[in-house]
Amino acid sequence: MSKLGTLGARLHRGEIGYDFVGKRKIWYGISILITITAILGLTVRGLNMGIEFQGGAVFTTPKHMSVSVTQAETYAQDASGHDAIVQKLGDGSLRVQIAGIDTDKSDQIKETLSKDLKVDSEKINADLVGPSWGDQIANKAWEGLAIFMVLVVIYLAIAFEWRMAVAALVALIHDITITVGIYALVGFEVTPGTVIGLLTILGYSLYDTVVVFDSLKEQTKDITKQTRYTYSDVADRSINSTLVRSINTTVVALLPVAGLLFIGGGVLGAGMLNDISLSLFVGLAAGAYSSIFIATPLVADLKEREPQMKALRKRVLAKRAQAAATGESLQSRVSEESYDDEPEDAAPAVVGPRNQPASRSRGRGRPSGKRR
Repeated sequence: MSKLGTLGARLHRGEIGYDFVGKRKIWYGISILITITAILGLTVRGLNMGIEFQGGAVFTTPKHMSVSVTQAETYAQDASGHDAIVQKLGDGSLRVQIAGIDTDKSDQIKETLSKDLKVDSEKINADLVGPSWGDQIANKAWEGLAIFMVLVVIYLAIAFEWRMAVAALVALIHDITITVGIYALVGFEVTPGTVIGLLTILGYSLYDTVVVFDSLKEQTKDITKQTRYTYSDVADRSINSTLVRSINTTVVALLPVAGLLFIGGGVLGAGMLNDISLSLFVGLAAGAYSSIFIATPLVADLKEREPQMKALRKRVLAKRAQAAATGESLQSRVSEESYDDEPEDAAPAVVGPRNQPASRSRGRGRPSGKRR
């Protein structure tokens, strides 16, 4: 068995563990710091919305263009008067994206581009997106996200309890904020592929969270009937028992996404892969973090405020204090008795092996060992 497998088995059996819930203030502080950074990036830099949300035009040139990306950007900006994004596709054609322009001017921009790029205007394909359609897409995306959140809260409140639903909702908002903030800081374009990636990572984040919640629900059925563990102790055991599983599934999911992001998007220059893979990569990592360090500790915080859990905590702590006092009293009593039984003129103890006197063979076989 591998070392990781052995570690996972020991964590699952409760032989070892890490105090995640006990150090929850540290995790809360780290999450707040990251979230504030993401919000500042979103406020200062803003999101680079694609033409699907702003409206605009996309011009695709014929294959095997000799014009560089930088030159094409200059031509497109001069022709439209707006910022342009140019990408070189795998077949050598250019994709020129200009957002925020009036669709009535698309024919004029197309003619100007054909002259600058020295190609026939009929060979340039133009896809137009009106601003009203872009607003509709943005509104539908927000509506879908809101409906998803509401359904998640309702399901978790029915399947588990409202405290777990609230904790899962906080974790989801945490994941969305970090992912959107990273998009603002990096400057990647927000497209429908980004929305798809966000919805995907929300489902994955919930999967990790629900696994821990299910273990926690199972282990706390009759928690008030014992005086050995508090709710926070059981929450810690639930996290530790599923920790290796969460790490394994997250790493396995991140590897192909990293391939899409760094190889497909970075090396091959595929724009759509960048949009989807960045949201997946950041969201998967944030989702795994929030399920371990945010959702479950938050549930423990909310549950510990219940009167019955407060009473349980008092009983558990009182029993532990009594056991500690009994252990110290017993240890001191044994030490005093050992000291009192020792005679005052006793010789000092001999350290190390002692040489025993050789036995005489004359007394062997006789009960008394005496001579006749």
